[in-house]
Amino acid sequence: MKNFSDVIVIGGGPCGSFSALNLSRRGFSIAVFEEHNEIGVPCHCSGHISINGLKNLGLYPLSRGIVENTFTGAKIYSPSGKVLTIRLAKSITCTVNRALFDKHIAELAQKAGAHYSMSTRVESLIFEGGFVKGVVIKRDGKSSEFFGKIVLDAEGISARILRQAALPLPKSGKIVKGVQVEVENVKDVETDVVEVVLGSCYAPGFYAWLIPKNEEEAKVGLATETGDPRAFLQRLMRKHPAVSAKLQNAKVVRESYHPITLGGPIAKAYANGFLVVGDAASQVKPTTGGGVIFGLNCARIAADVIAEALDKSDFSAEFLSMYQERFMKMFGFDVKVMLKLREIMDRLTDESLDAVISLCEKLRLNEALKDLKEIDFQGRTLLKLAQNPKTLMVLAFLLLNYMLGKT
Repeated sequence: MKNFSDVIVIGGGPCGSFSALNLSRRGFSIAVFEEHNEIGVPCHCSGHISINGLKNLGLYPLSRGIVENTFTGAKIYSPSGKVLTIRLAKSITCTVNRALFDKHIAELAQKAGAHYSMSTRVESLIFEGGFVKGVVIKRDGKSSEFFGKIVLDAEGISARILRQAALPLPKSGKIVKGVQVEVENVKDVETDVVEVVLGSCYAPGFYAWLIPKNEEEAKVGLATETGDPRAFLQRLMRKHPAVSAKLQNAKVVRESYHPITLGGPIAKAYANGFLVVGDAASQVKPTTGGGVIFGLNCARIAADVIAEALDKSDFSAEFLSMYQERFMKMFGFDVKVMLKLREIMDRLTDESLDAVISLCEKLRLNEALKDLKEIDFQGRTLLKLAQNPKTLMVLAFLLLNYMLGKT
């Protein structure tokens, strides 16, 4: 294989592959380096994704083999066990098999002309005259150099290569530790309902989830800002009244661990000859920790900017800064709102969370949410929902609790 390509992509996850797909369709030569020997493995995500978000990216419908289930509702458990049930008019989210989903996007990219090198670790960046000009790769124990006009870093949250580019890292104080297991032999689940558990007993600083794949299989996980997430997961599965009842005879068939960044996008995701996308750029929703739709949109924007840079032969940071401008124009307002919501949630005590759930039940907030369609652009969704007096009362209550909450 020649040691030059128009674009070098570090990482064959969905963001790296989606950028590679969009660039290959424009006729550019793309080299993708993936350190693992199989795309999508190991899996680090529940794969719970908005259907509308996938449609807007041209990635839906997906085959039944990739889509495991779709959802029209949610049950939210307060710390004391109160339950808020939300029923929607139609399915707005799905859960996908992340390994198959990642493979699907990679296969599309390869069919469009992208070249993938598996079991190939990018060791470092190559700099010339202040510009990133290539990478040092290691394969089969041997190191070699590979050059390109521009490098796109889609390595994930480790941000190892990002450090070499001297760009800001995801905020370490805003990273929670996630764990998830896939289980068989669950019982009494509502297959079209996602279950969410709040409270410091089971998921301090975040939340826990049970996502049915079908009547007998589910994904169960959580993330925490403190402590061992595995210990909290065991407590959830054995002690939580609602969750444990469904998992009495459950068998764990797969487990995974993954940190989740909640601090919002890094302040600068570009340098001379270099862009970063996805988890490494902290392009993740601060509220839910979901990064697939956010990251894929940024990957498409990155591909657009790279294509323009290639057409103009301008790979300067000044030119590439339009990447940051464009994705912040798309998501900036929503990110600001989500960061504030995350700040509010972090300051709510268990007692306050109980009070919020009770208020939502009393106001029958589920009626105000039944026609909800958009869950990715949460700032805009919240503005729309705030036009309903019931939602406005809940928001006012949240704000009051935030102002009187812990310091």
